[in-house]
Amino acid sequence: MSLRTAVVLAAGEGNRLRPLTHNRPKPMLPAANKPVLEYVFDALIDAGIERIAVVIGYKRDRVQEYFGPTYRDRPLQYVTQAKQLGSGHALLEARSAVDEPFLMVNGDRVIESGLVADVIGEFEAHPDAAATLGVLEHRNARQYGAVALHEGRIEEIVEKPDTDDYRLINAGVYAFRTSIFDAIEATERREGELRLTDTLARSIDDGDDVRGVRIDGLSPHATYPWDLLTVTREILARGRVDEPAREQGVWVDDSALIHADATLQAPVVVGPDCEVGPGAVVGPDVALGRNVTVEANATVERSVLDTDTRIGPGSTILDCVAGQDVTLRRSGRWSPTGSARAGRSRSRRGRWSAREPASTLGCARADGSRSTRRCSADVWDRRLRRPPRRDDRRPDARPCEARVSRVRLGGRRACKRPGRDRETRG
Repeated sequence: MSLRTAVVLAAGEGNRLRPLTHNRPKPMLPAANKPVLEYVFDALIDAGIERIAVVIGYKRDRVQEYFGPTYRDRPLQYVTQAKQLGSGHALLEARSAVDEPFLMVNGDRVIESGLVADVIGEFEAHPDAAATLGVLEHRNARQYGAVALHEGRIEEIVEKPDTDDYRLINAGVYAFRTSIFDAIEATERREGELRLTDTLARSIDDGDDVRGVRIDGLSPHATYPWDLLTVTREILARGRVDEPAREQGVWVDDSALIHADATLQAPVVVGPDCEVGPGAVVGPDVALGRNVTVEANATVERSVLDTDTRIGPGSTILDCVAGQDVTLRRSGRWSPTGSARAGRSRSRRGRWSAREPASTLGCARADGSRSTRRCSADVWDRRLRRPPRRDDRRPDARPCEARVSRVRLGGRRACKRPGRDRETRG
């Protein structure tokens, strides 16, 4: 019997993706111009899944408000994980929603329906297997954890490999029987967490048949803000967008307003209610979310601009990941050296004012093949009124030349200049 039920783990916060995850969970971050979780639901439904149980936790209201009780006429059952105590614990919370063999996927990485179908097919072909998981090849398995696959069987799961001998990683798509819940309960906690990989490793050590199917798919999930640029670039290259195609590699929603003198360079996707002004150049590798405005003579390349972002006239935005409700514009009132911090973002005159009334401004690194400069996630935490801690930054990252001239924090504005920080009343 074909699998009909899926459990999606969508309770995680994503600390390393701050500040983008201050106001929403990691699965709701944008991949191109829609949330990662929406790609997951689409892949499951396209593969024949009829019922989806969603484990939510951190900022769970953002998931429920966006999707509601159904998605594409499939019922969504929400299960709350009050405390994030590991992937095994999250799956255990969904026990009451599952009464038959099921599929389990991570909600924080983009997957494709073909990957899901391959895992289901392998699982059904081996009815005695305890579990089946999808694996894919990646050049940097050390960063994501590795698996050893031999003749269709998973022989080893290595959480932190210390060599470069491994080339396969866990794709985050599993097929389980209901006996997995008892196995999770019997697993010892590590550092207060129940980890699903520990349960699988124990099953392998006990001689259980844990199957693996090698598949081709998108790159692993976003670990740092700049990874969203890579994921978006792959999505656009594969044409996985909902907007109608205006020409090859250019997708524009019917409600978007594109000035006749504006230029869209493929690949680029423009979401609903967007507006691109005269003389503006958008693309390549750009995704505009809902209600994004790019004003006259602005240039946007290799960037992801989320909902309600506004780019001022004459601006140049490169390698940028912007949060929701972000405004970047020129200002003559304060003239710093450098430019707006959002990847490499700058105005043509070098004068910037960045405002973020409802969200936070994220930053991303440039593609390594194009530039050696990298941006660290060193924007202000608007809730704690502080710059981020050292562990908020990627270890090998260094601040790029981009600077935020002014970031509004409630009734205050924080001004940063080279060598000193200053905070004044707004």
